[in-house]
Amino acid sequence: MQPTHLRTHTCGQLRAANIGETVTLCGWVDTLRDHSGVLFVDLRDRYGKTQIVCGPESGADNVELCRTLRSEYVVRVTGRVAHRPEGTVNPKLDTGEIEIRTAKLELLNKSLTPPVSPSQRELPGEDLRLKHRYLDLRRAEMQTALVLRHRIVKAMRDYFDEQNFVEIETPVLGRSTPEGARDYLVPSRVHPGKFYALPQSPQLYKQILMIAGYDRYVQVARCFRDEDLRADRQPEFTQLDLEMAFVDAEDVIAVIDGLAARLAKQILGLDVKLPLPRMTYDEAMERFGHDAPDLRFGLEIVDATDLAAKTAFRVFRGAADAGGRVRGLNAKAAAAKYSRKDIDELTNYVVQNFGAKGLAWFRVEPDGSLWSPIAKNIEPEVLAAIAERMQSEPGDLLLFVADKFEVTCKALYGLRKRFGEELKLYDPKSMHFSWVVEFPMFAPNEETGEQTGSWAAMHHPFTAPRDRDVALLATDPGKCRAKAYDLVINGSEAGGGTIRIHDNAVQQQVFGLLGLSPEDARDRFGFLLDALQYGAPPHGGIALGIDRFVMLFAGLDNIRDCMAFPKTQKATDLMTEAPGAVEPRQLRELSIKSEVKPT
Repeated sequence: MQPTHLRTHTCGQLRAANIGETVTLCGWVDTLRDHSGVLFVDLRDRYGKTQIVCGPESGADNVELCRTLRSEYVVRVTGRVAHRPEGTVNPKLDTGEIEIRTAKLELLNKSLTPPVSPSQRELPGEDLRLKHRYLDLRRAEMQTALVLRHRIVKAMRDYFDEQNFVEIETPVLGRSTPEGARDYLVPSRVHPGKFYALPQSPQLYKQILMIAGYDRYVQVARCFRDEDLRADRQPEFTQLDLEMAFVDAEDVIAVIDGLAARLAKQILGLDVKLPLPRMTYDEAMERFGHDAPDLRFGLEIVDATDLAAKTAFRVFRGAADAGGRVRGLNAKAAAAKYSRKDIDELTNYVVQNFGAKGLAWFRVEPDGSLWSPIAKNIEPEVLAAIAERMQSEPGDLLLFVADKFEVTCKALYGLRKRFGEELKLYDPKSMHFSWVVEFPMFAPNEETGEQTGSWAAMHHPFTAPRDRDVALLATDPGKCRAKAYDLVINGSEAGGGTIRIHDNAVQQQVFGLLGLSPEDARDRFGFLLDALQYGAPPHGGIALGIDRFVMLFAGLDNIRDCMAFPKTQKATDLMTEAPGAVEPRQLRELSIKSEVKPT
């Protein structure tokens, strides 16, 4: 790092090679220790810590000032780099061999007693840290995460530059369009009663760029969605957004394969074998119960519906006869690890969280037979067939859910994820990249119901169907599969993309299935429908969640820990107290009247 007018080095820069040099450092007081009149200060900045020594040889004025220092005071110190005395070297610090013998100490600013100490081991509650985010951001863990974020974004930009992509900014103030979540609306002062919408993604703009001839677009794009929040979701987030013309799904996937390998090697030092493995949506749901499966471990779901149909046991037979499914997991060698009380807790877990009616279970005995309170209700030949189907061995724990397919997926996915953690079935530091492809084109519209003939888009309204499924748009939309693909890292969706519809007639047909009349489609998407009639090339792309990438690469559990100024799960900023009230004059200028009385 180049010196500045206030400092010659950072607090993490000096080494034994600098001994004898006179240097100037600036930073925050991390700790202060008084050893028989000799004062030791750990001075900290985002680069590291350096020990400062202030004793009699430093002069009475410097010693007197040093005694007044407190945690988080900002100081500037000039002195000579020296070896630490024998026996005091700190191998945990990069600067642990040296110390600065103070010649001049300056107080640049004081600090109140901090409610959040950057050096404390046990963190206070998240709300307190978000309220005083400027202090929380001084923590080494936060600084590491944000520097990692910078490195990932830079590596992404470098990679796409090498691949001949052009970074183009798209508008933040645009038209409100249905894309799955609620828009954040911005009222227009000069057009009373009309609103801009903050982008949920640059989707339409990047399609327009393809039609305009910019065949390789990329952007680090800010996006906004007014939706319920989770640990890995924020109302405003950042995407690595890209689009390509004259491509099919294989082309887009190949580009992202290369990016995944580059990031894994450059950021984590890991070699990733290409092409990345992939499976269809249907296969993912059958084998793992989820469209973003964690493939760092096995524990696959096994279907036993055909066997359940052969038993008189009412729970299994009833589900099979009703068109449901009986599916299970084999937790290898786990029978001794889960008591009857533990299994009762697992039952409550799937009932309360996933709507399952219950959880059937069997312990595999030393002779290979299955034991359970319900075993006496199941014919021996069916029990033997179940044991064989589950590839069971003595000591295994078999668990089954009998219900609708969707319920069995949710319940067994939850159990699988839980067992993966509790049984330590994978290395938490490992990384696994994969693709899930060929998603359903549509899902029944939750607001109107399937019986009305109205559907919801699984991805977005501009997703192209597989070529062989185009005819199904008119005959059986529920069976139509999309040219859609999701990148999955360690069981989290890290990116999603599709090949887009580039034919005006097909786009109009899809709008109709989504319940948009020709008039509504023209009102909302007229510019796109017009553009599609002027030589639109085949095109497609993907959006990668940068925040989620950083969270996964850093091994974090909460996306807020890799964002500088995140919102809470109630979409509030505790530091600035946003959202907040505005002056009545501002509302009048915007032709808006609030129905909520000020508090």
